[in-house]
Amino acid sequence: MKLGIVGLPNVGKSTLFNAITKAGAESANYPFCTIDPNIGIVAVPDERLDRLAEMYNPKKVTPTAIEFLDIAGLVKGASKGEGLGNKFLSHIREVDAIVHVVRCFDDGNIVHVEGSVDPARDIETINLELIFSDLEAIDKRIDKTRKQMKSGDKKYLAELEILERIKATLEQGLPLRSMEFDPDEKEYVRQLFLLTGKPVLYCANISEDGISTVDQNPYVAKVREIAAKENSEVIVVCAKIEEEISQLNDDEKQMFLEELGLEESGLDKLIKASYKLLGLISFLTAGEQEVRAWTIVKGTKAPQAAGKIHSDFERGFIRAEIVAYDDLMRCGSYAAAREQGLVRSEGKDYVMQDGDVTLFRFNV
Repeated sequence: MKLGIVGLPNVGKSTLFNAITKAGAESANYPFCTIDPNIGIVAVPDERLDRLAEMYNPKKVTPTAIEFLDIAGLVKGASKGEGLGNKFLSHIREVDAIVHVVRCFDDGNIVHVEGSVDPARDIETINLELIFSDLEAIDKRIDKTRKQMKSGDKKYLAELEILERIKATLEQGLPLRSMEFDPDEKEYVRQLFLLTGKPVLYCANISEDGISTVDQNPYVAKVREIAAKENSEVIVVCAKIEEEISQLNDDEKQMFLEELGLEESGLDKLIKASYKLLGLISFLTAGEQEVRAWTIVKGTKAPQAAGKIHSDFERGFIRAEIVAYDDLMRCGSYAAAREQGLVRSEGKDYVMQDGDVTLFRFNV
């Protein structure tokens, strides 16, 4: 999973990126300190792996991972090449989802590129730049499709109808993700690789002293209102606190979170929200050699899940032996779970569930 962190300059993008990846991207009080996207790979926290490791005592434990790209600050006119716009827009094209960091605090010491804090204006600035970029791409596609229609193939007429619907929506200032399509249309639209079709997770960045008053923060309320209209997710974080947390060990981190009255870190919230946004789940494999988590799309069937481990597993799939993680923990061992009839044998049509502890049987 690849997530692109975007936002206007100086909203806290690179501070948040530093915190969640500990990669040390330069964070400075001026625009364009991030020229090329900084890239960080983050292990996905999963306490189930720790519990399985205690049970199996494996040689290694391998969590699944997320790749974060810290994409330089977009400014008004980016779609026309303003700032370093075209380059940044091309980086957004590469990601699975967008984490849009929005500044939701006042601080006279931190310059705002527009001169004031206004989440609605800031969100609109970035959304419009992505829309303008998509409109340019759609216009080119429409011209190409009209030429192809001369062949008489009716599929191009259907494609033109979809393209014109998309163009009309974009011209209203609405993103592609706000539209509904049937399954066949979805597949065609997916191949257009439009920026506004990417799922968005809004990250409202608040100040350190604003943690206890989040629900009274008018900036956060505005972000939530905008996100609700386009079916996007919102999480609230304090990038500065996340940066402090990233310097602590696990015990210190837990104490620090408790002192602040927080149940989990911003990174944990970000990862959970990202999984939900992209419709992802994890299944688990466990043995003496390795305990490991594997990320798949919700709805994936057992043979395709096996293929995530190795193509031979999918090609020669016989069955999957599965026990639910909670059942395994309750029984205390795989053998005990089997004795109680909780280890199931599933075939090719089985749809994998989050937390399935799985052993694949195959023959090649």
